[in-house]
Amino acid sequence: MKSGFVNIFGKPNAGKSTLLNALMGEKLAIVSPKVQTTRHRIKGILNSNDYQIIFSDTPGIIEPKYKLHEKMMAAVKSSLEDADVALLMVDMTDDLKEADDVFSSLSLKVPCIVVLNKTDLVKKETVDNAIQFFTGKKYAEKVVALSALNNAGVGELLDAILSLLSEGEPFYIDDNLSDLPMKFFVGELIREKIFYLYQEEIPYHTTVLVQQFKEKESLTKITADIIVQRETQKGIILGQRGKMIKQLGTLARKDIEEFIGRKVFLELFVKVRPKWRDNELHLREYGY
Repeated sequence: MKSGFVNIFGKPNAGKSTLLNALMGEKLAIVSPKVQTTRHRIKGILNSNDYQIIFSDTPGIIEPKYKLHEKMMAAVKSSLEDADVALLMVDMTDDLKEADDVFSSLSLKVPCIVVLNKTDLVKKETVDNAIQFFTGKKYAEKVVALSALNNAGVGELLDAILSLLSEGEPFYIDDNLSDLPMKFFVGELIREKIFYLYQEEIPYHTTVLVQQFKEKESLTKITADIIVQRETQKGIILGQRGKMIKQLGTLARKDIEEFIGRKVFLELFVKVRPKWRDNELHLREYGY
């Protein structure tokens, strides 16, 4: 039996959340084309008769601009400290030298696999050159090229991970896919739809707080607050005559029902909390 913590690192939008979902065979992490979608460390527990791997998706590595960013980078730091194996993700359409600079600065002390993602977007020659570029780097125990979105090469990555993990007993004895509560995933699914529906900076000024998650006989009743920083942002979230928030609720409800396997009654409210991203008390209340 092999077991261990395998944590995923990289710049924003490298495909870390998509890779976690591909490895787990389930949608645990929300995804969007916009950068900095992931704000929390999200664990996925992959079980088989031969191994238990606890994967962690982490926020993209950035220079913090406010307290929320600092909390996100603290999640990255804690993931660096407890990893048994690190996956260092590279977007094949990005600058390889920049990725190398980031990885070299992490002071990693565990075996690392450089994961070259989005190979479907570039030529084979580009992939070969990238493999050559990272092979032999001090931090690179192995280099694996794949397309997480298309689930191509994910099996090869899993084999590479298992070759680096030590034997050990499982850390979790149940069959849960994550150690996070259902309320967390519900809030994330709502937040994902905000990234999908609203443009510009709105998703970055917004968070979601699930106030009620109550299972009744025929359905699950969920109440959630959408937190914004300004009254004008509240108006945008609501839309003319509430059109946008109705659309948001419909899309989120469908995904939540699929995720929990039950009918859902979803109620959404919009609340203004000025400068919540820099307020320690608010950040703690919202789970950061």
